Amino acid sequence: MARIINPDLCVSCGSCADVCPVGAISAGDAAYVINADECIDCGACEGTCPNEAISEA
Repeated sequence: MARIINPDLCVSCGSCADVCPVGAISAGDAAYVINADECIDCGACEGTCPNEAISEA
């Protein structure tokens, strides 16, 4: 199961994208987004989010 980013909580700091081992996270229009097809659900991104914007889908 992939993770998702809540755009209402994301402050576009990029910390999640910096730690993603497979490059599944990129900047979107209003917040970062996770490509569910590439996400390996390792949880690295969730542990770095300062606003707890990332959760399991």
